[in-house]
Amino acid sequence: MSGCSRRCKRGIFRCFQTLFKLLTGTLHKDKIEDELEMTTVCYRPEGLEQLEAQTNFNKRELQVLYRGFKNECPSGVVNEDTFKQIYSQFFPHGDASRYAHYLFNAFDAAQSGSVKFEDFVAALSVLLRGTIREKLRWTFNLYDINKDGNINKEEMMDIVKAIYDMMGKYTYPVLKDDAPKQHVEVFFQKMDKNKDGIVTLDEFIECCQEDDNIMRSLQLFENVM
Repeated sequence: MSGCSRRCKRGIFRCFQTLFKLLTGTLHKDKIEDELEMTTVCYRPEGLEQLEAQTNFNKRELQVLYRGFKNECPSGVVNEDTFKQIYSQFFPHGDASRYAHYLFNAFDAAQSGSVKFEDFVAALSVLLRGTIREKLRWTFNLYDINKDGNINKEEMMDIVKAIYDMMGKYTYPVLKDDAPKQHVEVFFQKMDKNKDGIVTLDEFIECCQEDDNIMRSLQLFENVM
């Protein structure tokens, strides 16, 4: 298993842990600067019954998640600056802003510039209770920065560099300057089955399903809640 793949998986799992702590109220509001809160407009989510039908959570679980979400985000929505501020707390030795930007875009499916409770719950439903294919599709969408249905080398380079920045020099103090490029090459050697310079969703899912380490990592999500 390549170092790049391990770091990508760790990054995804840490991102989920961070968001889960946000939603269940285990992050403290005094850690977030007040000026980053969106307080001008209060947003109320659609009925829990509808969310229960649309997700893999029951009503009690949704109530717990919503209570935690409202404690941290009284306005009912999260903007990108607030998201970055929250996320950066879990990576004190690095710069998580670029990775948080990509992650925020993955949650902000409508590209509205803010993430509502429904957006969080939809993603959590996939990561916690979705099928293997659904989880891998969500991950693929995170890496597909320009949302054209493929992952090219430039996109993967951006993701890998963001992961290195997030982990920080104290975690990886002896990395060579060309390490991200090497990891991208390894990724494409494995994932780009037809060697056309892009990785499709089908290629991504097929390769991930053949990797026992990735499959075990995805199963970790199932035991969080």
